[in-house]
Amino acid sequence: MPVDASAFYPADPKAAAHALNPLAATMEGSRILGIAYQVSAMQAEGQEVCNLTVGDFDPSSFNAPVALRARIAELTLAGHTNYPPADGVPVLRQAIADFYAERLGVRFPMASVVVGSGARPPLYAALRCLLAPGDVYLYALPSWNNNYYTHLNGAKAVTVPTRAEDGFMPTAADLRPHLPQARVLHLNSPLNPCGTVIQADVLAEICQDIVAENRRREGTGQKPLFLIYDMVYWLLTYGDATHADPVALVPEIAPHVIYIDAISKWLAATGLRVGWGVVPAYLQPKFKALIGHMGSWAPRPEQMATAWLLRETRVLDGFLDELRGDVRARLELIHRSFSRMTDEGLPVEAIEPQGAIYLSIRVNLIGRSLPDGTPITTNEQIRNYLLTESRVAVVPFQAFGLEDETGWFRMSVGAVALDELSDALDRLEVAVRKLL
Repeated sequence: MPVDASAFYPADPKAAAHALNPLAATMEGSRILGIAYQVSAMQAEGQEVCNLTVGDFDPSSFNAPVALRARIAELTLAGHTNYPPADGVPVLRQAIADFYAERLGVRFPMASVVVGSGARPPLYAALRCLLAPGDVYLYALPSWNNNYYTHLNGAKAVTVPTRAEDGFMPTAADLRPHLPQARVLHLNSPLNPCGTVIQADVLAEICQDIVAENRRREGTGQKPLFLIYDMVYWLLTYGDATHADPVALVPEIAPHVIYIDAISKWLAATGLRVGWGVVPAYLQPKFKALIGHMGSWAPRPEQMATAWLLRETRVLDGFLDELRGDVRARLELIHRSFSRMTDEGLPVEAIEPQGAIYLSIRVNLIGRSLPDGTPITTNEQIRNYLLTESRVAVVPFQAFGLEDETGWFRMSVGAVALDELSDALDRLEVAVRKLL
């Protein structure tokens, strides 16, 4: 009979706080996952819910390239199951450098590339290498997970609210007053949660300001200002939207910019865990060391298969064209539906899809009343009403740090079929009309 270890665990609910250090004890879980748990509970009861919350892909609708999966299997069976180098297998690091030269028009040395298990370890490593406790971490709102990384690094968050008319992207004028105190500026494009891209002229002006700020700091003893450019959705853009690159626009920023990227989203391969940071080569040894100490390596077969695919242009572009088409069809279905409802006088709107797998939608029921007469004053009430009344699950912008109660939400389309989405939008419209 095995010993039941759980019988010896403390029953006191305060035991964890007593055992953990202050950092861990005050760490918060993801608000998005909290909503996902509510959806899962409804589904477990047999309710059909259109889940537009988690930024993942349902393999029945979207899956990683067949050729990539087959190559991983072949490499695994061939015995490539030992540790990879701490900064990634050389063939992948060189393939990434060549891929950026071809697609972005910027040549980085292989020494700048550090591979990790997805985008999160390189992002955490970048922040950990740059931020000291109390340093200013500057980012715009809404944003994905920056608040958690602020906490983990003991940094001081300085946040800049954005506006719908700017696609919820910051402008240079928004950021400029905060640059003299900042250690890291974090930009994400295409943007999670909003599905928008930063315009090239805006990015160029921001980069020029960073270059000017670092010139001001020369000789003062103040550490330089870095740009972290999170571009994990950069190959998923739609229509006239294009991806802008910092170094291509302002080459002088190259010593002070770190790119974060991964195959997770633009290859619909969230579970394969291959990502990387592209850092100035003079920082790479410490960046590599931290990734190594965390043990955050991508598996060797996945790395080697990714290197192969990045050089198979026809296969890769064929997959990307299909993925972009399928994601765009879902995003445009939502946008058309909301545009029609707007034209019919409903208090809703949506931003035209530009990138990623998300759409910013507004259901502005603030000031109206729920069926039981309760006044609606918060996004959370709207979210819960849409979930219970129309069985459509969305994420309020509060989960991304924007606390204004203005009815803005994120819809994520990676885990929903077109017909399911169409039915869900019909139900959502009925629910909105019910409160008018």
